[in-house]
Amino acid sequence: MNIRKSLGLRAAVLALGGAMLLPAVSASAATTYTATDNDTFWKLSKKFNVPLQQLMAANPKIDPLNIYAGLKLTIPTVAKPAAQTGASAAGKVTASSVKTTGGKILSYSKALTVKATAYSASIEENPWGAVDYFGNPLKLGTIAVDPNVIPLGTKVYITGYDFDGLPAGGMIATATDAGSAIKGSRIDIFIPGSREKVSQFGFQYVKLYILK
Repeated sequence: MNIRKSLGLRAAVLALGGAMLLPAVSASAATTYTATDNDTFWKLSKKFNVPLQQLMAANPKIDPLNIYAGLKLTIPTVAKPAAQTGASAAGKVTASSVKTTGGKILSYSKALTVKATAYSASIEENPWGAVDYFGNPLKLGTIAVDPNVIPLGTKVYITGYDFDGLPAGGMIATATDAGSAIKGSRIDIFIPGSREKVSQFGFQYVKLYILK
């Protein structure tokens, strides 16, 4: 189904929902970084290995669509997680893990059944350009979510869909987009290809695992 996204929605999501979604960050456990014109919150989260939500929480007054050269950003310090032991380390499927079609064991914190649609990179669906909420190019593995249900930046594993434009059996995706029609237990999956082909996805109910 075709979903049209807007810049206004993205600003509203940040302004209205951000404070509730993002955890508090201690200012003492952070460093200062001077941004460049090519920086985005998503790129910086990868560069400094900081969860996207925590990075945004440390910079509540920064507009994610207006990061420019010279802007001072706070980079929080993240504690390293304890090493896994026992069955999980051995790659055993547990009650809170799922096995991918490739044999990889993924730990998850929550499993949901959600209604899924799909969108393409067409200008009709993306009047502000074929980019996600953070300005990154749309690619396979991008999904749009309701940030009040699935916080932006969350990694997920999706199974149960039936469409030849997606990996067979299941796929890992990241919630880096939002859409005006994506409310509640809904996701919109980006699929490369023409608008006509992607529209054939229709409505499907899929299983979504929120990964740890």
